[in-house]
Amino acid sequence: MIRADITSKFFGDQQVLGPVRFDIRPGETVALLGPSGIGKSTILRIMAGIDTRFEGTVTRPDNMAIVFQEPTLLPWRSALDNLLIARPTLGADAARAALARVGLSGRDDAFPGQLSLGQQRRLALARAFAGAPEFLVMDEPFVSLDPEMAEQMLALTEALIAEAKPATLFVTHARAEAERLADRTLVLSGRPATLTDSLPDTSNGEHA
Repeated sequence: MIRADITSKFFGDQQVLGPVRFDIRPGETVALLGPSGIGKSTILRIMAGIDTRFEGTVTRPDNMAIVFQEPTLLPWRSALDNLLIARPTLGADAARAALARVGLSGRDDAFPGQLSLGQQRRLALARAFAGAPEFLVMDEPFVSLDPEMAEQMLALTEALIAEAKPATLFVTHARAEAERLADRTLVLSGRPATLTDSLPDTSNGEHA
């Protein structure tokens, strides 16, 4: 069980988060919805263990993966090496299979600068899912994409989550994305920000 029990978070003298408490069950996808600047990415960094300067506790497994707004790839490493560096026990054959799963078959030796933005984001997804993470956090991974590319990435992410079934925390400001991917939606609002309500998915856990 993934568990957040955040009492408060300050940046200097400014309190940005009040009490924020929620659980994520194994295999469940939870969306964290709210306007830009409200503190969604701050919660994500706390949940991922990147930000440890907060009051409260977080329970999460060691086997986790993060998909950021930008691909955050190593530009001097090939697509294959970007996977193997992140998951050194994966093996080259499994890494090539992971690339093929996201539509990058035959692009093993390509460097990130030789890939389109859409291909770079597919590579970032492949890297995240390659190690079969128990916990996946995604920070607005479809931001700044045109509608066609965003739809392709949504469909691919949906399929990968359905296959791997990690506990997933998905940060977004787009309600349509939350309704598409999530089993449950948490809404962040206020100053300091707290969870104001929880919206259940009307499809009874089955993604459209």
